[in-house]
Amino acid sequence: ASTGIVGASVITMGLISLPTMLRRGYNKELICGTICAAGTLGQIIPPSVILILLGDIMGVPVGDLYIGAVVPGLVLVALYILYIAALSHLRPELAPPVPADELREFRAQALKRVTIALIPAFVLIVGVLGSIFLGVASPTEAASVGAAGGLLLTVLKRRFSMDMLRSVMQTSLRITSLGFIILIGANCFGLVFRGLNGDHLIQEFLKGLPFGSYGVLALVMLVIFILGFFIDFFEICFIHVPILTPVLVRHFGFDPVWLGVVIGVNLQTSFLTPPFGFALFFLRGVVSPSVIPTTTIYRGVVPFVILQLVGLAITIAFPGLSLGTIKFFRSLWW
Repeated sequence: ASTGIVGASVITMGLISLPTMLRRGYNKELICGTICAAGTLGQIIPPSVILILLGDIMGVPVGDLYIGAVVPGLVLVALYILYIAALSHLRPELAPPVPADELREFRAQALKRVTIALIPAFVLIVGVLGSIFLGVASPTEAASVGAAGGLLLTVLKRRFSMDMLRSVMQTSLRITSLGFIILIGANCFGLVFRGLNGDHLIQEFLKGLPFGSYGVLALVMLVIFILGFFIDFFEICFIHVPILTPVLVRHFGFDPVWLGVVIGVNLQTSFLTPPFGFALFFLRGVVSPSVIPTTTIYRGVVPFVILQLVGLAITIAFPGLSLGTIKFFRSLWW
């Protein structure tokens, strides 16, 4: 989750943990679902790219979105852990336990190394997110802090090289350019759509529905969820969110920060839903089809998509999970 990028998380965990779990005889569907679902947590737990986009599009502070998304993100983590733990307990053949002797040996050897490895990354995360939460820096400025900190870590670990720096800069430029191209296309579409009065027609349609405020919200969430099966979250953020959210905020009175968190949780599912979920293709790229077929990956993520929908329902049913957290942090700072 600390990367904020699904590809980095899924590929890293796929290369490191997937062979180990296969060697221990874990169920392949459980392996795929766990890796893909865990890799998408970075899209709701800060530093989430989705929340940065939503903050800019909806005109709400990114820092508030980050704070408001922490507890819903932890709720998703808890749901994943409870599901995996319950499944492992009820059907131990799906996830055989590690032998006690081997587990004790692992703890003795790995605890110190894991702690040492986590400290630099933890300090970097605190520096980036802390500057946003405290209002010291904007997300762009905080990103520069993260980039400088990451560069410093590579120097301290003696892994820095000009080839590495050049590769990172080229990749960053390519991703940024892609985002701008999508943004330009979305703005062109939005101008034509608004010029034809399409946004007004949709908003009037939503206002005229007899479902009540939460019924309309449920319909909008359903539309976004279905769109996530077929198109990228960038397009949903830039094209559909500006059309659908104004009526929810202005006419139905939903808090824009809370609504942004709810949409972020919903958009997270788009990385898991077949046939175009990004996490599925990232995992497909690191494991041979002869080892794990594509259909196995698809079946493996289904329970976790359901868990994400449960997490979405909890976030909607209990707005205090987001808004209460924001008020708590504000009371500490001001």
